[in-house]
Amino acid sequence: MNQKRTFGSLLTILGIIGIIYGALGFLHVAGVSLSKINSLVPFGVGLIFFFAGINLVKATGDRA
Repeated sequence: MNQKRTFGSLLTILGIIGIIYGALGFLHVAGVSLSKINSLVPFGVGLIFFFAGINLVKATGDRA
């Protein structure tokens, strides 16, 4: 399997986890104790990871 696609998929999954964690912290869901300002950090990092992973997967061509 292509290493760039694998790394892109990993970045995308980590980005989704960061976005969900930041959103849960922003909404003050039980078990996630972040203030509204501090919840923007994992949300922002999650967005960066998510879009970097998506772009890496899209930009990597398939080889036969």
